[in-house]
Amino acid sequence: TTVMKLLFSALLLTIGTFAFAQNKQMPSIPVKTLDGQSVDLKDYADDDKITIYSFWATWCSPCKRELDAIADLYPDWVKDYDVQLVAVTIDTRQSLAQVKPMVATKGWDYIVLSDANSASLAALNFQTVPQMFITDKSGNIIYSHGAYVPGDEFELEDKIKKWAGK
Repeated sequence: TTVMKLLFSALLLTIGTFAFAQNKQMPSIPVKTLDGQSVDLKDYADDDKITIYSFWATWCSPCKRELDAIADLYPDWVKDYDVQLVAVTIDTRQSLAQVKPMVATKGWDYIVLSDANSASLAALNFQTVPQMFITDKSGNIIYSHGAYVPGDEFELEDKIKKWAGK
């Protein structure tokens, strides 16, 4: 019976996560630009674009692989589907100095923000990176995905294409 309770709890958690991802607006989350300006993550969801939020860290190899893989496709996504990608690092204040040089070296053409206080983890209910959320043009969270496996970027493009009505 303990196993059944655990399975039932896991099922409820899965259903709850799915429902959360399908019916919730991007919440207001205070973050900073890499220049230290305060901004609200929700403001990017209100840009009348499909917005990809990718949460990452400099110490997270799968995060960097995911953002590298998307970088090759991103210019076409912007042109073909009018999307924007907001890459939010959860690096602490101590490791934030590494972010700007890494982004420059990688050539990532994303909006890069910092959540050194990890407010996004609590507000969006996730524990590990990489973690992705996508909002529709009205700011509704329509997709969430944790982890990264090579090829995920092509599945993501298929979903974006559908949401963009292409």
